[in-house]
Amino acid sequence: MTARERTDDANQPDQHAGQAGQANRADRADRADDVEPTTIEQRWRLALGVDASGYPTPLSEGHRAMDTALADLYDVDPQDKGRGGLGGSAPHVARWLGDIRRYFPSRVVRVMQTDAIDRLGLKTLLLEPEVLQGVEPDVHLAAMLATLSEMIPQEAKATARTVVDKVVKEVEERIADRLQQSVRGALDRSTRTSRPQLADIDWNRTIAANLKNYVPELGTVIPERLVGHGRRHRGIQKEFTICMDQSGSMSSSVIYASIMAAVMASIRSLRTTLVAYDTAVTDLTPLLSDPVDVIFGTQLGGGTNTSPAIEYCRQTITRPADSVFILISDLYDSDPKQMLGRVGELLGSGVQVVVLLALSDDGVPSYNHDVAKRLAKMGVPAFGCTPDAFPGLLAAAIHGEDLGRWADEQAAAQAEGITKIGRASCRERV
Repeated sequence: MTARERTDDANQPDQHAGQAGQANRADRADRADDVEPTTIEQRWRLALGVDASGYPTPLSEGHRAMDTALADLYDVDPQDKGRGGLGGSAPHVARWLGDIRRYFPSRVVRVMQTDAIDRLGLKTLLLEPEVLQGVEPDVHLAAMLATLSEMIPQEAKATARTVVDKVVKEVEERIADRLQQSVRGALDRSTRTSRPQLADIDWNRTIAANLKNYVPELGTVIPERLVGHGRRHRGIQKEFTICMDQSGSMSSSVIYASIMAAVMASIRSLRTTLVAYDTAVTDLTPLLSDPVDVIFGTQLGGGTNTSPAIEYCRQTITRPADSVFILISDLYDSDPKQMLGRVGELLGSGVQVVVLLALSDDGVPSYNHDVAKRLAKMGVPAFGCTPDAFPGLLAAAIHGEDLGRWADEQAAAQAEGITKIGRASCRERV
């Protein structure tokens, strides 16, 4: 499949896209000109580009504009960036970005933007304000800007923050409410007591627990045991420590983890710590009031030494029995034996440990299978998780559930084709 064909394939209707497909159709409807190819011949002509010059398929003005935008990207040898293509002009790139947003749906735009960065080396140009203003924001772009943060010129910094802020707001709108509701609901349910005050009695659970005490003559249940919720604690009920590998392969996970940690930090009943590491350790907790600051506080890339990060996190944990440690990593470490030893120390102190091989929409990346299997033997579940499943993971952790079993249930539900949120989101279980 050629690069053009791949882009054209992304432009095809997705039978399983649901709301996303509706959004794409709405995206097209908002355009002044509907230039979507209408025949298979037109699609083949656009997919093949100059190789289809012999095709007797006429192109409309709109189709020719699409063809030109595709030619600027795909009909140029990536090794010969100096001739044709997008060139080295920021205004030209900005116009091209505007053209593809006009003629293609958003998901195709993102594919073409990524290809342009990879094929034509546009990282430098993307640091210019007029180019950034024309870019379709997404998680991958936010990660790239975080990677290049120290290189961004002063005049482009405000625009770069605006782009990342758009990504943050999109993710927060998608997940924040559900995450907060899941966590708060889990915290409330975790405070059940057998000696509740009258207003706190859970009558449904009380009746269910006392059905054996049903008296037919009276037509009622005589409760021997009351079930209810304890009074909501005003202080910290649970500690969550998120320790994220900021190597380049984990870029999407870092973005999502930063946003999730910021949302968790807004919940008063949680104590949330966020630590990023490569060969050094950075505590990002003081920045959690603004996830954009957190993202730009990361330094994506570099080596990986997990042990010092785990040791740092261990020292910040004040209540091991009420703590959950979440390691987000692909487990490629300079000293895996030492890392596993540090994990063992956490487990020995009573901390609940879970490893996320990915926290992203892209599924599980390449990861160290040997280390993952050794973690599984220690009782530490290691799996990939999407942002949509993350609230369920936190709720299960708060309840003290077996997270390995939880992950298995998610994977089984996915295999069965269940589409409920949080059910079809776990990509892989070790």
